[in-house]
Amino acid sequence: MDPIRHARLLRPLLALALSGCMGSDAPEPAAPANPAMEAKLDQYATVRLTSDLSHLSEGDREVVRLLIEAAEPMHEVFWMEAYGSRDSLMAKVDDEATWRYALLNVGPWDRLDGNAPFVAGVGPKPAGANFYPADVTTEELDAASDRAVKSQYTIVRRGADGRLVAVPYHQAFALQHEAAAAKLREAATHASDPGLRRYLELRAEALLTDQYRASDVAWMDMKTNPIDVVIGPIENYEDQLLGLKAAHEAFVLIKDPEWSARLQRFAAFLPELQRGLPVPAAFKRETPGADADLNAYDVVYVAGDANAGSKTIAINLPNDEQVQLAKGTRRLQLKNAMRAKFETILAPLAEALIVPEQRAGVTFEAFFENVMFHEVAHGLGIKNLVSGPTSGIVTVREALREHYSAVEEGKADILGLYLVERLREQGELAEGDGQLSDNYITFVASIFRSIRFGASSAHARANMVAFDHLLEQGAVTRDAASGAYRVDLSKMGEAVRALSEMILTQQGTGDYDGVGRQLAEKGVVGAELQADLDRLAQLGIPVDIVYEQGPSVLFTNPNAR
Repeated sequence: MDPIRHARLLRPLLALALSGCMGSDAPEPAAPANPAMEAKLDQYATVRLTSDLSHLSEGDREVVRLLIEAAEPMHEVFWMEAYGSRDSLMAKVDDEATWRYALLNVGPWDRLDGNAPFVAGVGPKPAGANFYPADVTTEELDAASDRAVKSQYTIVRRGADGRLVAVPYHQAFALQHEAAAAKLREAATHASDPGLRRYLELRAEALLTDQYRASDVAWMDMKTNPIDVVIGPIENYEDQLLGLKAAHEAFVLIKDPEWSARLQRFAAFLPELQRGLPVPAAFKRETPGADADLNAYDVVYVAGDANAGSKTIAINLPNDEQVQLAKGTRRLQLKNAMRAKFETILAPLAEALIVPEQRAGVTFEAFFENVMFHEVAHGLGIKNLVSGPTSGIVTVREALREHYSAVEEGKADILGLYLVERLREQGELAEGDGQLSDNYITFVASIFRSIRFGASSAHARANMVAFDHLLEQGAVTRDAASGAYRVDLSKMGEAVRALSEMILTQQGTGDYDGVGRQLAEKGVVGAELQADLDRLAQLGIPVDIVYEQGPSVLFTNPNAR
């Protein structure tokens, strides 16, 4: 579809795309048009989340319905984590476009524009979102007598005496957790797959106790499930103060058995890939879990953190380091979302920013491979420090604090490309007509796509660091006359290896100060590149996608019943 026409379809469809996000007590305002905010809405192209459900039993189709209902409370919780009272914010909005944009961003801060406020009277976004008191400092958190303030699963508030108090998620969000848990248990009674049934039961219990490890292990043990769900407090991106608090989200997923079968064989390569990382032995001494999994899915419903601003196209979980070391991780490729982003954004972007003779190298197959091995790379490297400031600190996540998410995404990006190189050398990625050059060129084109997510995005900052490195190494050059970029294929391999080594070493040593300097100096968009990115907006190429989703979309699909 023409991206300009696609973007213009957004406004009449967005109410349905965001259905379930607002209660009946928060009607859409009927106010004059706001052209500036309408332009912001046009940054997103609408994608319908459907899938072929014809292979599912009647019971499993009921599971899908119930999982969507379980996912909805996660969006309510994320509003509270990201901002606070949704209704109090919406009462300040008097035009339709701003109302819709606040729904899309789950708050009054523009996630594609460095979290700049777009609602009158709203100040800067707190680094810790609403996980902590707005006036808290990292020093105060470090000195707090209640050590649970640094738990992933607590909200931090001040007691009557002004001291910091940690409130467990299952208490702070009791109504939402209980509602979701009830739906998960009901879904378990209809599930045909015993592994899925056990996971749903354990995940329901986890929501009521904040004890997630047993359900993470059960999730890893699932192998034959036709349906999947990721639900609960998951990622740490929203907490940019300490990078600790897990934000609530949900994905409801339908497995693609054909594509999953094609991917699964790569799981066996993980121990060998770990041993082959371009760092000294100490930085690859940990062995990835043997139960790692690679599968392809259609995503049919998204809520919470996963449905705020830019959308993910792949999942690598669980994040629990102990589960990762014991069992590995599962990498879920969201094939329909990935295809939508490629066709609507990446392909037209390449026509504008890649030199003509290299544009044919931007392919969906290379995009899929790069994203897949990005997720594989998350499970490699080191989870616990090798050296550095280890007093009281064990994990890389703890050592790098608020920088962790950006560094981890940067590692996965560049190391994923390094893994593609190694597997192509071994002949394991020789299917079809694709070449390593396709992976290189598609990787560079996708950097431009991710940079547009804005300074508040860990993915965008990570990609900017990688882009700056490739420029310094001469692996990417810009043609001044056309403003298009060329990939020097002869220099990419060494540039990829060097950046992989640097990031893996930073993680293993817990180099908080060095990483901070690197992100500050290189994780920003310069004037020349910004001008090139602005051309994409002028061409009407969307920045990202927004979902039209829910039972009314999924179950009216001719193949759904």
